[in-house]
Amino acid sequence: MNELEGLTALIVEPHAGMRASIHNMLTLCGLTRIDHAGSSNAAIKHLGLKAFDVVLCEYDLDGGQDGQQLLEDLRHHKLMTMSTMFIMVTAEGNYSKVVSAAELAPTDYILKPFTADLLLERIGRALDKRNVFMPVYQLMDSGNQREAIDACAEGMRLHPRYAVDFLRLRAELHMFLGEPELAEPIYQQLFDAKAIAWARLGLAKTLFMRERFDEAKEILTSLVDSNKKFVDAYDWLARTHAAVGELEQSQAVLSDAVAVSPHAVRRLRKLGEVALETGDTETAEKVLKQVVSKAKYSTFRDPEDHVKLVQTLVKKGDPVQAAAVIRDLDKSMGGQKNTAVCSAISSAMVHEYTGNDARLEESLTAALEGCRITSGLSPEVKMELARNCLQNNMEQGAAEVMSDVMRNAANGAVMAKAMAVFEQAGRTDLALSVAHESRQAVVDLVAAGAAKANEGDYRGSVELMVEAVGKLPDNPQVVFNAAVAVLKCLENVGWDERLAQDALGLIDNVRRLDPVNPKLPALAGLHQQILTKYGKGVRRKAGAPA
Repeated sequence: MNELEGLTALIVEPHAGMRASIHNMLTLCGLTRIDHAGSSNAAIKHLGLKAFDVVLCEYDLDGGQDGQQLLEDLRHHKLMTMSTMFIMVTAEGNYSKVVSAAELAPTDYILKPFTADLLLERIGRALDKRNVFMPVYQLMDSGNQREAIDACAEGMRLHPRYAVDFLRLRAELHMFLGEPELAEPIYQQLFDAKAIAWARLGLAKTLFMRERFDEAKEILTSLVDSNKKFVDAYDWLARTHAAVGELEQSQAVLSDAVAVSPHAVRRLRKLGEVALETGDTETAEKVLKQVVSKAKYSTFRDPEDHVKLVQTLVKKGDPVQAAAVIRDLDKSMGGQKNTAVCSAISSAMVHEYTGNDARLEESLTAALEGCRITSGLSPEVKMELARNCLQNNMEQGAAEVMSDVMRNAANGAVMAKAMAVFEQAGRTDLALSVAHESRQAVVDLVAAGAAKANEGDYRGSVELMVEAVGKLPDNPQVVFNAAVAVLKCLENVGWDERLAQDALGLIDNVRRLDPVNPKLPALAGLHQQILTKYGKGVRRKAGAPA
């Protein structure tokens, strides 16, 4: 039993006796480097400090969060590497809840009670597959996605029993590189050969990325109709409806998805947001209360959930309950990032409704000041603040907030919503003025960075563009040009490990913000050339996104 020797494990289990039992089983299997976590928050702290080879997680965790929600947080916040084996420990009664959540995809499940021999067999099986895929994972961790695609082809040749998995990973890599047209035939091949539902989903994603929404909708609707528990398909169908402005249909699909998989906080949050946007305050209130309640025990709580709940309650005409939500925000999340500014924005909504002009002005002033000194607020929350300012004779404050929103707009939809805030207040002139100034500010920033590079001041270009990204982290144009600036600096000045890590992060952000940018392949190609030039494999820190 030495195949596990040297591996690291994290046991996530609230009961000390069971932790000790699993620890003993792992020791019998030859695994001795074992850490314990009695709660989801403790597990997140462990995984934030170092990577583990295997995580054994109990489904029923104390404190209001289950193993399914923990896995969702870990995946969403990139706290686990691709090579980490996550095994869910669950009672038979909860098995159906876990397997219905296809988006979470644990490595395996173990039903209680189980023996050391069964545990060894499951970890060994997962380890065998991980070892086969490790060359691909290492290339991905080094930022060499192009070589990782070639490694998938070689892996298929050497390990044909994993052919489907290698094909799937190849398709996902093409999607990651912004090449949906190359991923499409792979997904089609997989579906034609085995009629695999996730292959059909992958095909729909390639169509979505190329804005062929009607074709994507047809596939996704068929997937949902044929497999009522395929929650990934629900999510993408809702997203596709929203992309073409069909918000009511998007809300209906999300409601069905939540009925199938009710524990996913991010899906609940999206349903609440869409319901608020469609004016369905009854649903928005119900769902957002669940979000606030379920997220209460998560390390990744977001004070904006309280803001959206307050916004819903004010729209319903319930300022008393809205004020109670603000008090809960101040009490439960006091001192956390953005809590103060979210509290001020929420208070302004309540004071506007109740007609308390003195307190309203005080709250709006505090909210505007908070926006100047903080970062990470969503465009939607900033737009609500700007709307309130416009309605209450604080046009300069509204223009300041909306200028930031427009300069940082990730896409045209955000810009259109920002323009609509001014237009609905009867200030189309101000909308056009702020939009023009915002666009020009971005153009000037990018031009200044390019000018420094053309003068040979590559480090100065990087400094300017990275500072711009700090101010405008969601502007695809700014992030793209910052990535180019860092790569050009590496190419011309020499290898710098910190800059290499910055380059990986910026390229990842470009893909996140603008996955179909036609210049993405060229950006990835330049990155690959630089890695080859210096003979470097840029290793990410544990948990960084591939």
